[in-house]
Amino acid sequence: MTTGDRSSHGATLLDESIIRSTLDAALRRGGSFAEIFVEDRRSSSAYLDDGKVEELTSGHDRGAGVRVVVGETTGFAHTADLSPEGLSAAADAAAAAARGGGGGVRAVALTRRPTHNASTVRISPSEVAKARKVELLQRADHAARASGPAIRQVAANYGDSRRRILVANSDGLLAEDQVVRTMFSVSVVASGDTGMQTGRESAGHTVGFELFDTYQVEQLATHAAERALTKLRARPAPSGSMPVVVGPGGGGVLFHEACGHGLEADLIAKSASVFGGRRGEMVASPLVTLIDDGTMAGEWGCFGIDDEGHPAARNVLIQDGVLTDYMWDHLRARKEGRPTSSNGRRQSYQHLPMVRMSNTVIANGAEDPADIIASTKRGVYVAQLGGGQVNTATGDFVFGMLEAYLIEDGKITEPLREGNLIGNGPQVLGDIDALGNDFAMGHPGTCGKDGQGVPVGDGTPTLRVTAMTIGGTAA
Repeated sequence: MTTGDRSSHGATLLDESIIRSTLDAALRRGGSFAEIFVEDRRSSSAYLDDGKVEELTSGHDRGAGVRVVVGETTGFAHTADLSPEGLSAAADAAAAAARGGGGGVRAVALTRRPTHNASTVRISPSEVAKARKVELLQRADHAARASGPAIRQVAANYGDSRRRILVANSDGLLAEDQVVRTMFSVSVVASGDTGMQTGRESAGHTVGFELFDTYQVEQLATHAAERALTKLRARPAPSGSMPVVVGPGGGGVLFHEACGHGLEADLIAKSASVFGGRRGEMVASPLVTLIDDGTMAGEWGCFGIDDEGHPAARNVLIQDGVLTDYMWDHLRARKEGRPTSSNGRRQSYQHLPMVRMSNTVIANGAEDPADIIASTKRGVYVAQLGGGQVNTATGDFVFGMLEAYLIEDGKITEPLREGNLIGNGPQVLGDIDALGNDFAMGHPGTCGKDGQGVPVGDGTPTLRVTAMTIGGTAA
């Protein structure tokens, strides 16, 4: 099952007559815009830690959110009662909240009556037995431990989800979509003279269980174990400013966090982005083209329609170093008299949509990655970045280096540990002086913003930044 496969959607999530009556109820108090978002989500997961299956869960969540706009005020209500009466009550509550005025957002959460069973929560029959999913975890555990006696702990996680949505609004839009996601991750801890070191590997796509025809869990586990073992012999990272080469896929999270969020129209409107008011200006190296693309089939952040019902799109944000556009949701684009960029996303039916990324990538360059490394006399090669902190108003960031190596005389040499990358997003964009031809996507991720998390992807080719600050512990 892939994004956009309409053939297996089954019956519509909500009858059109109910949709129309709900929108009518939302608008009857003078709303200028009304929207209903219906969601049916089923998921299952399994978690193994220290050789034991600690969790084996399944879930089903179904409900609707109704949004009403009156002037500058948005009213929002959500309910798990998908009967005409339940949806009408949600529409009335959202409209009343919007009529309260005062600008901004006013949300109302409707509590489902315990005596009214509007929808039965079930686990849908699966084509793959739970025992087979558990077997994947056990195979990963065995493979990681076989990497050496220094392996002390292995944790593995399997997860899949099927999300069906329906979006309709007072502009006449009516759209449905289904997305299936499957993922697997392994985290390994090794112990040695330098203490405890961790390695991680993961794979995730908008596909079904066929994910494991492409990815072997033993290989994922072995890679995670090798990372942890390599860190046992790693030297402390240096300190100071030096060239940094980021490997293919390894630095996508940096550009997602340090640059991508600053190109979201809601942060631009709040004057909370360093990129505000800079469309048409050179904001990056001429080598850089930055794209947000929800149409990348199979990737973690792809979808058929966004959570406001608009078809996924490929949006060029920076073209050859020039800022060309921001990312937009429907209401902000409507206010500006321009098309949406299909970046309206929400965590669930219980949340309002906001501007969010999908798959954010730096397009391929033309250089041989080996030449980029060979022409770097001394620096740091980052194969994988971890989490970090970003100030979108200034672009300043700090990211941990999960896997990094020293570059000496144009060669990758010793592994490094205990280091951070410290810099400024716009500065880094401008200081990219080499871009490889080996584009790759990074690991599947969840982007958090204002309390909501949505699946996202990111990717880059090998690239070199002329200078970044390494926050290491070496003397």
